[in-house]
Amino acid sequence: MFRRTFLALASAAALSTASFALADGHSKDIVDTAIGAGSFTTLVAAVQAAGLVETLKGEGPFTVFAPTDDAFAALPEGTVETLLKPENKDQLVAILTYHVVTGKVMTGDLSNNMMATTVQGGDVKVMTEGGVTVNGASVTAADIETSNGVIHVIDAVMLPK
Repeated sequence: MFRRTFLALASAAALSTASFALADGHSKDIVDTAIGAGSFTTLVAAVQAAGLVETLKGEGPFTVFAPTDDAFAALPEGTVETLLKPENKDQLVAILTYHVVTGKVMTGDLSNNMMATTVQGGDVKVMTEGGVTVNGASVTAADIETSNGVIHVIDAVMLPK
């Protein structure tokens, strides 16, 4: 009996925390939502180094495929440090804008083999069979609504051709 009550209370607390986080995130823009999540410190640092903070705080709407800190850590050693150097700003901007699509694209809007043009100008391929992927990166959390768009969390950094 105690175990069942504990599990019910724990579930209720988790659900109310998740609802609060989503409601709070919806009132924040893309950048502030990413900062608040705590798992995008590398992405936020890269956005700052690229000078894209004001753009991603802008009206939008934007759809951002946001790589986690673990996704950046999986890049070859030294890659992130090299990209963050001022002399590599153009390359960093190209990589980051390759993760952004104009408009608010929710998972319900996706179809298998769909192509989407990024702000960088290249296309990404969306697959929906067996889970959603974007250019092979798995979407691990989707439809995180913000005041100026939506974030889909991905497990890899996508590099433009």
